[in-house]
Amino acid sequence: MCITVSVSSNRPTEGPVGIDQQWGLWGGEQLVDKAVRGPEPLIRSAIEFVLSGLRTFGRTIQLAIAAFRFLVVDIVKLRHPWRDTLQQGWFIVSVTAIPAVLVSVPFGVIVAVQVGSLTQQVGASSVSGAAGGLGVIRQGAPMVTALLLGGAAGSAIASDLGARTIRDEVDALRVMGIDPVRRLVAPRLAAMLALTPLLCMLIIFMGVFTGYVIAVGFQGVTPGSYLSAFAAFAKMSDLWVAIVKSIIFGIIVLIVACQRGLEATSGPRGVANAVNAAVVIGVIAAFGVNLVITQLVSMFIPTQVG
Repeated sequence: MCITVSVSSNRPTEGPVGIDQQWGLWGGEQLVDKAVRGPEPLIRSAIEFVLSGLRTFGRTIQLAIAAFRFLVVDIVKLRHPWRDTLQQGWFIVSVTAIPAVLVSVPFGVIVAVQVGSLTQQVGASSVSGAAGGLGVIRQGAPMVTALLLGGAAGSAIASDLGARTIRDEVDALRVMGIDPVRRLVAPRLAAMLALTPLLCMLIIFMGVFTGYVIAVGFQGVTPGSYLSAFAAFAKMSDLWVAIVKSIIFGIIVLIVACQRGLEATSGPRGVANAVNAAVVIGVIAAFGVNLVITQLVSMFIPTQVG
């Protein structure tokens, strides 16, 4: 018995090919179709990108609200894990204290040199203390705090939580009926709230002291004029604003790092991406919030002499 199998092929037959057939073989119709409908995929991609960012922002806000709720409720009910808070606080201190000193000293030197050079050119060396000190207190210390928390503490928190996530430890907590936000995020939030003011004051002290040494020792400014100018312009409100800004920056960095770490996927590569995103997003968000706070402070708490 003979069985005949007919195989159809889509390959073009050999021989002369017309212009219309060549246009079809080259995909000309598809090219025209893509050219006509080209903006639609771009628009859909842009809309999806915006919606994805909004969804991520919403999850971050939910995480922050849940963390604050668990923190307040557990403290009131006397069941907050203070041991975990102390461990996380010591960890934050260990990764930020020495870098804070190493960054604030050259920062104070740079501010003192630039401000001192300008004030000497205009013949106002007596106000170098006020200009340098206010620059460190109002802008330098909070931003250095945000950079250190984002680059050191935030990256470490994101990597820790990301590693726990890809090892299914976070899912194991959920299976046991333990909320990961209460167990992992709330103690870190308590430690951050307690340590960011101390870190900011350490940076302020080192920056102002370094500026004083540079101005008095190398720029010929008398100690009395430096201190009197600083006391005439600097107010306690400036210190409180700097501390509040540092606390806000610390909360932003912490929440972003925890959110990226708890949503890490795809193994070690996902953890690395989470750490990178936590540092970048946390620092950029802190800079944006600093812009808003600075504008509000300049509007409602203007600088006054005396």
